[in-house]
Amino acid sequence: MNQKIDPKELKVLADILALVLEDQPGQSANALETIKKRAKKDTITGGALKNLFKNIANNPPSSNNTSNAQCKNQSDSLELMRARSHISNLTRNITQLDIVIRDLRRQNETLKSELLLTQRSRAELQTELYAKSDKFPFKTATIIVSILCGLFFGIAGTSVFNSAMYQPYRPDNTTYLH
Repeated sequence: MNQKIDPKELKVLADILALVLEDQPGQSANALETIKKRAKKDTITGGALKNLFKNIANNPPSSNNTSNAQCKNQSDSLELMRARSHISNLTRNITQLDIVIRDLRRQNETLKSELLLTQRSRAELQTELYAKSDKFPFKTATIIVSILCGLFFGIAGTSVFNSAMYQPYRPDNTTYLH
């Protein structure tokens, strides 16, 4: 039953142990996601991890393996610290982006309310313009009739003036009667 332990499986196992021992819930969730991704990438199944647990419980590693395991644990802990710092950077970036999104949503709401006020003002102005144009509904027709009446009176007045002032020359027809 002395099987060789796969380093990939051991790495996932170490991550699981770190997850169990972790106190902070945000980092625990991130570590869990990392474990899921790594297990999926290395095609490690739950059954393989279970067998690994049983194998380690039944046959603990020897002292040589312990020194190798300590070196691997140190490299794993270094990698784990790098991953944690990367995760904290990503968390910080997500927080900053969340703040930016909230600000943009507030700005969007402000612009929507300004647009609504502008649309209401426009509707009020259109109503006022319609009311003013409604006071004189026949304004154009009245202007056209006035212009035509003025034109007719002008023509008639010119005709009367010409007929009163200028007498056309009429020859004397009495000479033809003699």
